Amino acid sequence: MATETIAADAAHGATETAKAGMPQLDFSTFPNQIFWLLVALVVIYLVLSRIALPRIGSVLAERQGTITNDIAAAEGLRQKAINAEKAYNDSLIQARAEAHKIVAEAKAEIQKTLDAATAKADLDIAAKAAESAARINEIRAGAVAAVTEVANDTAKELIAAFGGKADSRSVTSAVAARLKG
Repeated sequence: MATETIAADAAHGATETAKAGMPQLDFSTFPNQIFWLLVALVVIYLVLSRIALPRIGSVLAERQGTITNDIAAAEGLRQKAINAEKAYNDSLIQARAEAHKIVAEAKAEIQKTLDAATAKADLDIAAKAAESAARINEIRAGAVAAVTEVANDTAKELIAAFGGKADSRSVTSAVAARLKG
């Protein structure tokens, strides 16, 4: 009997457990579950619509404003950069033109100085050449006179060595004729 009681108690407990099952699937608790579901959804809706979504919207609007301001600032800086580049290129062109002008002036001045120095050098060379030509003519004349004198003396000595008598006038004319060609 005791086993029957235990078996009956076990069967009764199994029926209650089977009858109870999962509480969320128990139809007797559905109205209560639906009520709390609606309360939770209303609370979530109120929290999202009154607190979270306005904050998210303000953050998005602030970000959009920042992005718009940054884009406008970047456009302004781009325009300034374009203007600065144009001014730089213009000043570079002017500087190059000025440099070419200075170089041309310097070349002209150097050419003037060079022409003047060349003309002076030419005059100096011409003067020295004339002086040298005069000295060469003097040396040539002196050399011709010395050669003529040596030739006259040599001719007189040769005539005397061969036993003849040398007339100085005839020796001088013979030597002069021979030197001319």
